Amino acid sequence: MYRLLIADDEPLEREGLELTVERSMPGIFRFIHAGNGRKAIECAEEHRPHIVILDINMPGIGGLEALRELKERLPDTRFVLVTAYDYFAYAQEALSLGAKEYILKPAKREQIIGTLKRLISEIEREKQLRAEELELRHKMSQLLPLVENELALILMVDQTADSTASQLSEWLDFPLDQGSAIVVAFEGHPSLQEKKKIYDHFRSFVKIHSSASIVSSLIDHHLVIFVRKPLSMGENDWRERNKEIARQLFELASQQTGIQAAVGIGSLRRGEEGFRESYFEAVFASTLQEHGEAYSHFEELKRIGSPHDPGPISTAPQQSYVISALHRIREQREEQTLTVLGRAKKYIGERYTDDLSLEEVADYVHLNPHYFSKIFKQEYGETFIDFVTRLRIDKAISLIGEGRLSLKEVSFEAGYKDPNYFSRVFKKITGVSPTEFRGKQQ
Repeated sequence: MYRLLIADDEPLEREGLELTVERSMPGIFRFIHAGNGRKAIECAEEHRPHIVILDINMPGIGGLEALRELKERLPDTRFVLVTAYDYFAYAQEALSLGAKEYILKPAKREQIIGTLKRLISEIEREKQLRAEELELRHKMSQLLPLVENELALILMVDQTADSTASQLSEWLDFPLDQGSAIVVAFEGHPSLQEKKKIYDHFRSFVKIHSSASIVSSLIDHHLVIFVRKPLSMGENDWRERNKEIARQLFELASQQTGIQAAVGIGSLRRGEEGFRESYFEAVFASTLQEHGEAYSHFEELKRIGSPHDPGPISTAPQQSYVISALHRIREQREEQTLTVLGRAKKYIGERYTDDLSLEEVADYVHLNPHYFSKIFKQEYGETFIDFVTRLRIDKAISLIGEGRLSLKEVSFEAGYKDPNYFSRVFKKITGVSPTEFRGKQQ
């Protein structure tokens, strides 16, 4: 039910308008009355109506003045101005203030009802658009961590991927110009439930304190945070900022997860290869964290006279460790992919005789259509279209063999609306037309 505020200093006008609307649109509106501009503002603030009908000429605060104030406070409300005076200046100002309609008294029933129906349609369209926007934002919120993780894995170990690092960084608005890696390594081997808890806590924290960042999943027992340096920030300030983030991450690990962690910070580097080097430096630094210290910074280990001066480090041990972890992740992903494709195949099997599209199936399993098409062909050795066509033709062959239906009916039952097109596809797949096939079966 929509809320309709009628503001007019004449009680008979308000009651007559309510009666007209209720007779033509029964049960659609809950009516609110106001006898002057001040009362209209108070009622609007209290009830937040969907539509307000304002008489311009009211004692005290007039309709235009009330409109001016209410439009600021209730930007989504629709306003209709009514007046007994056909003054162009009134209409011009009303429309400039955001009124949707300007009606002259005495207004015809058709004009009032037509205006209200049009405004309701607008409200419903906006409501639908907001719902679609929220759904899109919800899907994006689920997708972004996956894309972030893909980019993080590419930066951790150079490997072949469906999308290059530059493409993913562009989608995420995370330019690979300059930045550092921070590694948080946890003691022991957290369970799957603990890994999810750790990832959720750390990603939320990082996004609040450093929006220009990407966070990897928990690989084996560590996760990595790639942080981009703002162009306007000096390098000394950057190092101090990373130290503060690392200190807070160390405390977060202890307070929120109860698991002891070591935090390593890599050097400021540039480009894709630079981020990867910073990551290996951070892994190395995390292994040399002193007891009681919150973090270890690779650049400080390199200072002359440091007992842990690493010199030019070899990334081979760290890379070997990460690659083995990635192999485990890849195996898990393959299992997840098979599960998703299994759901997709079952969905197709239930609906292949309908007007089924690749986009519909991809949406059902929450995958990008292009990516779904690619992995579907990789797994089943044929395209989505070929797969559906084969199911339809197999069904058609079965129905023809039963002999109950005409070829036209077989066409419809197999999912083809055009019998001529069905005949061409059938001959392309089997080498003979449906008529010839039926003749051979008899």
